[in-house]
Amino acid sequence: MHQNLRNHIEKIVPLTDQEFEFVSRHFIVKTFKKHQFLVQAGESVRYNYYVISGLLKLVYTDASAKEHILAFAMEDWWDSDFQAYYTQTEASLSLECIEDTEVLCLSLENYHALRAGLPKIEHFFLEKVTLGFLAAQRRILSLMTTSAKERYEQLAKQYPSLLQRIPKTMLAAYLGVSRETLSRLAR
Repeated sequence: MHQNLRNHIEKIVPLTDQEFEFVSRHFIVKTFKKHQFLVQAGESVRYNYYVISGLLKLVYTDASAKEHILAFAMEDWWDSDFQAYYTQTEASLSLECIEDTEVLCLSLENYHALRAGLPKIEHFFLEKVTLGFLAAQRRILSLMTTSAKERYEQLAKQYPSLLQRIPKTMLAAYLGVSRETLSRLAR
């Protein structure tokens, strides 16, 4: 499973065996069952998670208990309540398993130790943050400027395998539509 992480990092920066050994020492492996939470709103966020296998959803639950799905994370993706992780404050989001999931966990302390001990990892994380920021901007613009049908089609085109793994109710919550509307869109 650490080989997955090495392959992921080496898409951006090459690593020697010695460098990767240093990197891998900063992660711990955890497994979670379907419906189990990695992060719960109101609690501290101990880790940034790299998904080895499985599927997660990042959710904001509003005052009326309505779930708003901000993101999904599948294999080779990172996720957490990043604001709470980086500021070491209480989570406002929850990260829950949609499937049984195995992750590599990176504490904030180990994140800083990695960046200080191996400068090329700083470049890797900067690239990942930049790509995440760009994806977030695209999602916001999509929500503001496209129809539900267009958002569905964009998601289907960009992540076809993801659509097969997500229950329709969750997909509807992610797209910001009702389950009934989603049924009409998916025809």
